Amino acid sequence: MSAVTIAPPDQDRGRLAAARATLALAWADPIGRAGFILLALTVLISVAGPLVFPFNPKAVGSSAADILKPPSAVHWLGTDELGRDVFREVLAGSQVSLLVGLLATAISMIAGTAVGLAAGYSRGLLGVLMMRVTDFFLVLPTLPLIIALAAVVGQSMGVIILVIGLTSWASTARIVRSQVLSVRERVFVERVRALGATDLRIALVHILPNVLPLIFANTVLVIAGSILSEATLAFLGLGDPLHTSWGTMLHAAFANGAISRGAWWYLVPPGLGIVFVVLGFTLLGYTLDRILNPRLRNR
Repeated sequence: MSAVTIAPPDQDRGRLAAARATLALAWADPIGRAGFILLALTVLISVAGPLVFPFNPKAVGSSAADILKPPSAVHWLGTDELGRDVFREVLAGSQVSLLVGLLATAISMIAGTAVGLAAGYSRGLLGVLMMRVTDFFLVLPTLPLIIALAAVVGQSMGVIILVIGLTSWASTARIVRSQVLSVRERVFVERVRALGATDLRIALVHILPNVLPLIFANTVLVIAGSILSEATLAFLGLGDPLHTSWGTMLHAAFANGAISRGAWWYLVPPGLGIVFVVLGFTLLGYTLDRILNPRLRNR
């Protein structure tokens, strides 16, 4: 029967206490607190908003007067080119934008962590080759690459998530590798190696937990980039036409002459939504990076 390794309770309590201390430090920082507040409001809006104000994408206005109608007591943020309520559309779009950002970031983090961990722990040719591939992706112009792949492969939400995730892992791999190079030389790693632990166990059980805080801080920053990438693709007409996001709203607004008709209510809300959520993740990620990154901690 194979033995099951269970983390000591003291170790679990120590990690939980460290996580609480990190969040407390982030909340104490004005920049981090602003990021927390912005993200809390965004999550509340995206989760509760569509439940209270459901959006029906098939609903259309009953007459031409309902098209691009300015804000009123009935339509708080006016209507779009089909006479649909912009306020409800913004709430529905927040869910899609956040979902794409989170799932694309998950793919990016998994790929970047795996490559960075393997490249940092390996001392042979494999590590060198992996970093050369990482450097190749780092110097590629990411946005044109994402646009080209999305245009060629397709415009479904799943494809967009994969394209963004598989083109944004290189920076994470570089960060993880630099930290793994430091951790692998510590005394406790030499001790478990002398006790007969395999390389895979050392990398996953003893090195990876020491790199996770830095990965977490980088994840928050990558989410902001993923949301912005999705909005850019959608604005350029490469988003999923079957799902409403803030980017697809901006694309539809520009394509239907919202600027020339002065329909600011169709442009400003989704634009502000993108700004606020990206700013929230950036502020929080910047604060966590200063707290958790050993190179920035003492600056």
